[in-house]
Amino acid sequence: MTYAVIKMRSIAKMKPDIRRTLELLNLDRTNHCVLIEDNAHYNGMLRKVKDYVAWGNVDGETLSVLLEKRGMLEGRKRLTNAYVKDRTAFDDIGSLAKAVAEGEATLRDVPELKPVLRLHPPRKGHKGIKKPFPEGVLGFHGTDINELLLTMR
Repeated sequence: MTYAVIKMRSIAKMKPDIRRTLELLNLDRTNHCVLIEDNAHYNGMLRKVKDYVAWGNVDGETLSVLLEKRGMLEGRKRLTNAYVKDRTAFDDIGSLAKAVAEGEATLRDVPELKPVLRLHPPRKGHKGIKKPFPEGVLGFHGTDINELLLTMR
């Protein structure tokens, strides 16, 4: 299982240990997204930064849309189906996304792919960045993270 983690708040007035944890997660800027696996180490990091990020279980369809629109290679080139077919064992972006969402592969399997997806701010806004998930957008979303990711595609 793979988590999508989105940084929702800025680093203003943030404690140094939380800032360092966000750096370790490769979340340097607001609206950046990374994909991490579900294990005890990452779960501890997510508990520490829960007031600054939104995360949840990403599915293959949503991840496919994100990789097509926001997947970038080194040199500011877009990720394409042809590139994935030539450089990996997968036929297209959809099959790669499904394998990553199920935990069978990682984005590191694609050479020169940047580990961070730079997302757009949510269309029509979000519920707020100061409250946890049912009332705002911070914290664990479960499978509802896919709706947030699609508004930020």
